[in-house]
Amino acid sequence: MSEHELTVRAGKLDASDELAGLRKQFVLDEAVYLDGNSLGALPAAVPGRVDDVVRRQWGELRIRSWDESGWWTAPERIGDRIAPLVGAAAGQIVVGDSTSVNVFKALVAAVRMAGEGRDEILVDATTFPTDGYIAESAARMTGCALRPLAPADVPGALSARTAAVLLNHVDYRTGRLHDLPSLTAAVHAAGAIMVWDLCHSAGALPVGLDEHGVDLAVGCTYKYLNGGPGSPAYLYVRQDVQDRFDSPLPGWNSHAEPFGMRSEYEPASGALRGRVGTPDILSMLALEAALEVWDGVSIEAVRAKSLALTDFFLECVSAYVPQGRVEPLTPLAHEERGSQVALRCDDAGDVMKRLIERGVVGDFRHPDVLRFGFTPLYVGFADVERAARVLGETLAVS
Repeated sequence: MSEHELTVRAGKLDASDELAGLRKQFVLDEAVYLDGNSLGALPAAVPGRVDDVVRRQWGELRIRSWDESGWWTAPERIGDRIAPLVGAAAGQIVVGDSTSVNVFKALVAAVRMAGEGRDEILVDATTFPTDGYIAESAARMTGCALRPLAPADVPGALSARTAAVLLNHVDYRTGRLHDLPSLTAAVHAAGAIMVWDLCHSAGALPVGLDEHGVDLAVGCTYKYLNGGPGSPAYLYVRQDVQDRFDSPLPGWNSHAEPFGMRSEYEPASGALRGRVGTPDILSMLALEAALEVWDGVSIEAVRAKSLALTDFFLECVSAYVPQGRVEPLTPLAHEERGSQVALRCDDAGDVMKRLIERGVVGDFRHPDVLRFGFTPLYVGFADVERAARVLGETLAVS
């Protein structure tokens, strides 16, 4: 298909896009921003909200804001805003700490929940490195053996020894979407506890935590949820296992009587057991403001647009990029694809640098992967066509 035909198609697709109006709720420039799978764009409402938090809530109300501005209840209140985006009912998500800390809490608690006689943790061998580091440390602390393996190999590796399984919903390098329902069912059939990392799926596609009986899940909020750099992560604890959730990081914020200052620890009820210390209020409330862009937005509509964007990008890449210059790593099958496209390219680092210089922002993963993330709330089809065209032009002269 010619450049003219693809440009015309992009215009028609943008004209019929039911989510197109959301773009104005973000601070964007002339660049095509395809790195929302690393850091989401700034929602336009956030600066004003942060200014109010700093100047009025902190500057004027000061300590009174823990009650009067709702600071104290922010972790669970914001958790309830995230809940619909990952298919969870209220009262099961608490926001706070980093993804790494929440992975640690979830994995150690999972081993404790699994009970006696289970002394093995299975972990995604292709996981983001930190998850692997945390899993190795959790295994040493709990006396478990650690077995890294591909997610597809998990069902065949499960046994009566398996205590917990930690997997990424979407592979951060390739964008491959793993089968959460069937893998969770297999883990449960073996009597083990399932922990999912949702960093690259939450806000991009339906997750269905409650529907599929996931025990524990964690995720960051600065990618498709657009919460800002280093914004606090979240921890999901399914309602019917909350009374068994034994956090390895008991803090005063998760105590049943946090202001009782008792020397003996008694965990709070519900997902509040996932809290530890004093919440990071400035970034927490910036995240709360960012989540307002989701009001009235269907995650199913987001998923439909995500697949349409990535399909169109792959089509444009096929039309514009010299044959044999790149190799798609992201699965073509919709049921196996997240919301990014990864392309193998021999000189990927240099190519991405030149793309960014020309106003197409993706990212590079060592040694040879170009990653392009598609955030349906603000990425359009004309963006997709332009990105592929610039990629083709860049590779044609290299």
